[in-house]
Order: sequence, then structure tokens, then C-alpha cells
Amino acid sequence: MTTVDVDWNAAWERTLTELEIDVAQAEALLTASHRDVALRATPWTPPELPPLPASMLERARTLLDRQLKVSQQLADAARESRRHSRAVAHLKVGTPPVPVYIDAPA
Repeated sequence: MTTVDVDWNAAWERTLTELEIDVAQAEALLTASHRDVALRATPWTPPELPPLPASMLERARTLLDRQLKVSQQLADAARESRRHSRAVAHLKVGTPPVPVYIDAPA
């Protein structure tokens, strides 16, 4: 393996690890105990990498499957949240109730 191959492998290793961490955070967000936690929203820019080494193909496929699954779960959660918001909006009362009795000194 040449130095270039080692550098390419290291670059892909770092990139796949970063993507795995991101998808793990999204998976954690979907659990009930983390629903109030917000992830930082930073845009992702794909790094300039050479072709994926064959030795990392299975890892990349597994990561893609996880990303697609989490993407669907996030879409489902957003849809459910909108449904709940609409239901709550229908429960809101237009005006607060007015008092019926007034205490007045005799």
C-alpha cells in the first residue's frame, strides 16, 4: 500500500466515522428520552475524496442504510408533530371565561 493509499483510507475512515456519529445523534434524537434535545444544524459539505476503498464498501452501505432509516423516521416524527399541533390548535378556546360573581363590600 502506498502513502497515497494510506492517506485515502485515513480520509475515508475519518469521513465515515463523522457520518456515523451524525446518524447516531439523529437516532438518539428519535428516542423518547431525547425529544427535547435539539441537534446543531450545520450544513454538511462533502469532502473531496478519492473513490471509496473496496475494504470500506460494507461499512459505507451499512451507514447509508442507517441514514435512510433515520431520514424516514425523522419525516414520520415531523408529520406526527404537525398532526399533534393541529389537534391542540382545535382544543384552544377563543376567549378566556369571564367571572360570574363579583365580591363587593356591603
